[in-house]
Amino acid sequence: MKLHWSPRSPFVRKVMVLAHEAGLTERLDLLRTQVAMTEPNVPLLDDNPLGKIPTLVLEDGRILYDSPVICEYLDTLHGGKRFFPQSGNEKWLALRRQAFGDGLLDLLVLWRNERIKPAERQTQKLLDAFALKMARSLAALEKEAPDLKDGFDIGHIALGCALSYIDFRFPDLDWRKGHPKIAAWHGGFEARRSVQATRPNLEAA
Repeated sequence: MKLHWSPRSPFVRKVMVLAHEAGLTERLDLLRTQVAMTEPNVPLLDDNPLGKIPTLVLEDGRILYDSPVICEYLDTLHGGKRFFPQSGNEKWLALRRQAFGDGLLDLLVLWRNERIKPAERQTQKLLDAFALKMARSLAALEKEAPDLKDGFDIGHIALGCALSYIDFRFPDLDWRKGHPKIAAWHGGFEARRSVQATRPNLEAA
């Protein structure tokens, strides 16, 4: 399988964490793919007209995107415990947590795009809105942290990758201050081999 991949994309990292956990990394041919909002990657458009990563090209030529779909597909290819619970409250809890993590990543990417603009082009109302949503998200995760200690599924992966992306792109936020419970949980997430193996490459574009 061919995976359009970047060492800095948090959505790609989510896929790779699951692939490591499931023992599937040797089945993935990683194709270095650079993307930018203002510079579409034309070759990627042939596989994904949205020009987004991750995009997975299967052996038979079928194409899957984006990270929730790719992760769920990979979860069908191994014989271990499923990362996508199949029924009951576990299923909906995992999917809701995945949506939370992915939504938080969407917020962070948009926030970063605004912050890297020249100061005179930044919109303060947007910056304030992003900051408020971040504060509310961290407060919600702090309340949920005690329940995260049980199990490890796609919801844990998505939330963990989102918090790690704050460290990567927003070190100035000092998000652990005032959030000791979710910070402690994230410390355990960061210690996993799958997470260690997928750390963003600071030297890569």
